[in-house]
Amino acid sequence: MAASSVLSGAERRASRAARRPESSPMERAQRLTFWPFLTPALVLFVLFFVAPILFSGWLSFHRWDGLTRMQPRGFANYLSLARDPVFTTALKNTGLILLVGGVLVFVISFAITVVLREMADRAFVRYVLFFPVLVNPLVFGIMTGLLLRPSGIVNFLLAHIGVSDPPKWLGEQNLMMVIVAVTVWAGTGFYTTVLMSGVEQIPASYYEAAELDGAGAWQRFRHVTLPLSWDVVTVCAVFWTISTVKVFELVLVFGGTVGGTPPTSTYTSALYVYESAFSTDTARDFGIASAAALESLLLIVVVAVILRRVLRRESIQFS
Repeated sequence: MAASSVLSGAERRASRAARRPESSPMERAQRLTFWPFLTPALVLFVLFFVAPILFSGWLSFHRWDGLTRMQPRGFANYLSLARDPVFTTALKNTGLILLVGGVLVFVISFAITVVLREMADRAFVRYVLFFPVLVNPLVFGIMTGLLLRPSGIVNFLLAHIGVSDPPKWLGEQNLMMVIVAVTVWAGTGFYTTVLMSGVEQIPASYYEAAELDGAGAWQRFRHVTLPLSWDVVTVCAVFWTISTVKVFELVLVFGGTVGGTPPTSTYTSALYVYESAFSTDTARDFGIASAAALESLLLIVVVAVILRRVLRRESIQFS
């Protein structure tokens, strides 16, 4: 019985080896060079991404100002965040940029994409639209501050059309809406470029068939452009979700317009982490900062996963 079982096992292995196609010399060479090429990138990824996240997770259970000895706190940092109204405000502002800013970005980007698709020479316009992506957000903040200050160009133009008492654009009550608007302005060019790359893959015959059926511009967009570029829309939605957790420099610059330190009503999750770790006004606490960063990261991961689930569609192959 044992001999027959060993024999049957050997026969099965021989049968599998016979069915397996013989690899070419190029495939064998690729297998040999796989790990030597992958290892440097894998080491850098572990050192600069995985290790900091693990260290932050461990640090989030301690109190530490960066100088004295760490003090274990357990889950006290997380409980403190749940009771902190400033952190709650920061999450709300991040959600505001995510939802309101995201809707505006995609509406404007798709509108520009539809217009660009009808243009014969659209390459130059795409370069112009993409240019703001290359500019640091600090520049946008400074530029917007110059435009919207009380003696700026915007109020100067409003005065010439009869508006004697313009809104206080950079006041604390309006500052968050200005930040959302500038974020949309800075990101529209990038998402227009990405969406346009997906729309250009749609065969022109689809639009011609829709026009022959009497479809107008809105119907062509609804039934041709949007469904056939849905994969690109999903990727852009995930990109936007990830980028919202990193909105930092813009808020920091606008905070300078109201007295140096940004008002807590304009905090985002990234700015809250920064102020917790490096603030000169209050005691620094890297434990609280790490807990806030991990909570924000977890929130973004959950939103990104939900978006992938909700926006999932069957992939479409163009012949």
